[in-house]
Order: sequence, then C-alpha cells, then structure tokens
Amino acid sequence: MKVGAVIILVAIVVAFASPQQATAVIPPWEIEGLKNKPAPEFSAKDVAGNNHILKEYRGRVVLINFWATWCSPCRREMPSLIKLYHKYNNQGLVLLAVSVDEQRRAVENFTRKLPLPFPVISDPEEKISSHYKVFAYPTSFLIDRNGIIRKIITGERDWLAPEFTARLEKMMGVD
Repeated sequence: MKVGAVIILVAIVVAFASPQQATAVIPPWEIEGLKNKPAPEFSAKDVAGNNHILKEYRGRVVLINFWATWCSPCRREMPSLIKLYHKYNNQGLVLLAVSVDEQRRAVENFTRKLPLPFPVISDPEEKISSHYKVFAYPTSFLIDRNGIIRKIITGERDWLAPEFTARLEKMMGVD
C-alpha cells in the first residue's frame, strides 16, 4: 500500500512540475566534472540588450557568477563582487553576472538600488545555468584565458580575500 502511494505521489509531482523545476534538479556532484574542462559556450543578452558570447572573451580571465535577487547570500556578496570588478577590470578581468530570476523586473529593481558595473545576463529558464550544472546560488566559475574552468565556487564569498585574489592575479599574470 505504501509503495503504491509513493508511486502515485511521484507521478503527481512529475505531472505538475514545470520545465524549469525539472531542469533545476541537478545532483551536486555533477558540477565537479566541469573543473579543468572547457567552459560551456553560450551567447546571451544582458539586461541592457548587449550580446555576450563567451568565446569572444578568450585571452581574458572570466568570472561567471550565477545568482538571483531572492537569494540572500547572492545579495550580500554583490558589494564584494563590485569591488573585485573595480580592482581588476582594467587588468583584463571579465565579470558576468547571470541572474536566474524569472522576472526581469526583479533584476531591474535590484540594479536600480545597487548599480552593477558589470554585465547582468538574464537566464530565467536556467538554460545557461543548467549547462554549468548549477545546483545552488550563488555559484561562480573562474575561467582561464584558454576558456578552461579552473575553479568552481559555491556559496557566498569575500571576493577580495587574499587566497582568491592571489589565484586570480596568478591567472591574469598580474605582478
């Protein structure tokens, strides 16, 4: 009897799950399989309407930060990402913030209160984040000049912490 009830419950959940919910269920261990491999390519528009094609950033170090306005740790780390961007942008760092918010208005309201100097790409259907196997927010990927993922960072960070900036500077060739 219990097995039958479980099967019916699973069938109901699957029947009523949205496609977005279905793509968001990614086992956490899958993300590690991306490390030291080429970053999944994408082409997407930011909220200002500018197109960003990942392969066009070859030759530069790229930090992709997956986040959402409803994510408290994401919101808390944004000031630190802004400082990181200001410190290293002129030295070649590309920072792309990929928002998984379903409503573009939420992102616009957030960036009106806290202007972000780097591109904010909208990914409401989680197409980009699913290619990167993102299972929690914030999650960031540090990609070297050759387009290889060198570090995967899950959770809120102080982006100016010496252990991170030392690695970043080494990748960028900063003395």
